[in-house]
Formats: sequence, C-alpha cells, structure tokens
Amino acid sequence: MPTPSRPAYAVRRKVSIMSRRSSARRGGGVSAPARLPRNPLQPTSLDFADLPAHDVESDATHRSLSFADIDLSGRSAESVEFMQCRFKDVDLSGTTLGRAVFTDCVFENSNLANLRAEKSSLVRAELSVLRMTGFHWTDGLLRDARFTESRLDLSSFRFTDFVAVLFERCNLTGTDFIKSDLSGAQFIGCDLTGAQFSQANMEGARFSHCVLVDIGGVTSWQGAIVRSHDLVTLSYTLAAALGIRIEDDENDASRHEHGTLTALTSRDSPDHVP
Repeated sequence: MPTPSRPAYAVRRKVSIMSRRSSARRGGGVSAPARLPRNPLQPTSLDFADLPAHDVESDATHRSLSFADIDLSGRSAESVEFMQCRFKDVDLSGTTLGRAVFTDCVFENSNLANLRAEKSSLVRAELSVLRMTGFHWTDGLLRDARFTESRLDLSSFRFTDFVAVLFERCNLTGTDFIKSDLSGAQFIGCDLTGAQFSQANMEGARFSHCVLVDIGGVTSWQGAIVRSHDLVTLSYTLAAALGIRIEDDENDASRHEHGTLTALTSRDSPDHVP
C-alpha cells in the first residue's frame, strides 16, 4: 500500500519558510523594504466556541469560531490549527504549543502571558490590547501580523522570521530577538529598553518614535532604518559597545561658564537697562 504523501500546500509552505530562514542565516542579499501587514480574512459571521468541543488539543482544527470569555490556560498541544477565529477576553496564559498554526485570526483584550509556542506560525493576524508578558514564540514565523497597545515585556522571539510585522505602541522591554530575522518588521512608538538583538538580521527593520535605551547586540543593527530623533539614545549604546568614551569639550565648557558669568555681571551692572 503506497505511503500517503503530504499535501502540496504544506510542502510549499515548509520550503518557503526554510528557504527564507537559511537565506537570513547566511546574511546574503539585501532584504526588501518592510511593508504593512495584510488584514486577516474574517467571515461575516462566526459560530460560538464551547468547551470541551473546541478545546486546545493536539491535531485539532478549529475554523470560523468565536472564542469569548473562555479559559484556555495551561493547555499543551501539538499541531493544533486555528483558521479565521476570533479570541476576545480569552485566557491562554501558560499554554504550550508545538507546530501550531494561526491563520486569519484576531485577538482582543486577552491574556497570552507566558504562552510558549515553538516552530509555530501566525499568518494574517491582528493582536490588540493583550497581556503578553513572558510570551515565547521561538523558531517560528510571523507574517502579516499587527501588534497594537500590547504588553510584551520579557518576551522571546528567538530564531523567528518576521515578514510584514508591525508593532505599534507596545511595551517590548527586555524582549529577546536573538538570531531572529527582523528584516520585515516595523516598530512605531514602542519601548524597547533592554531588548536583545544579538546576531539578528536587521536589514530593512524600521524604528520610529521608539525608546532605544540599553539595547543589547546593537552591533547587529547594520541595515536598520532609525528615525533621527530616535538615534540619540541609540548612539550612546553603540558607542559603549564599540568602546568609545564620550566626554565634554573642556574649552566648550569653559566658554559656556565664561559666557554665563559675563551675562550675570552685565545684568548686575549699574548701567544695565532691563
């Protein structure tokens, strides 16, 4: 009896991901400019999810479902798939996923703190006002994903590929981007204090109105695009990483003090006219 072959779309997806990842690891070529993420394709109506029928279980497939005010925390599953689903006021904290797939999904006002996903993909998704402290998405794929006003501090995206991913007004302090491919990522109005970027592919990554203090792995930022007003704090971190010491010019300081003293003396003079 012949062994059943894998679906063609699954093979194409795996080849596409691996090709892009190996290219990023080699560091070859110039990445295309980051584009805005595409919107998720949501149906006009969704069926309501219910437990235990729609629980997070291995090899389960959930399509066109609305998960509202449901506790899915502490689950563990492999190869679970969610397509065109909406999650609102859902607790997924502490859940562990392997090779999970989320396609055309929307997350709102939910708790994803300490969720851990490995070798998983998130494609065409909107995530807004989420608690995601300690969130781990490692060795995976984020494509056409928009994160808005969410708390992602102390999260990890190691070895993950970012394709058309946008972070807006998010707390990303202490987040780990080590060895990730950020060539398709944009950060707007985010706090990235203490974030780690060692050995990341930053070619084409964009940063605007962000806090870039105490960045780790700043020498990996070759090819990144940074707005001029964000560059001041980043330049101090870069100087420290390169062993450059910054000091004030003594002559400038002396001239400044002399000018201040002259102005005060002139103001206190009997001939001074206010």
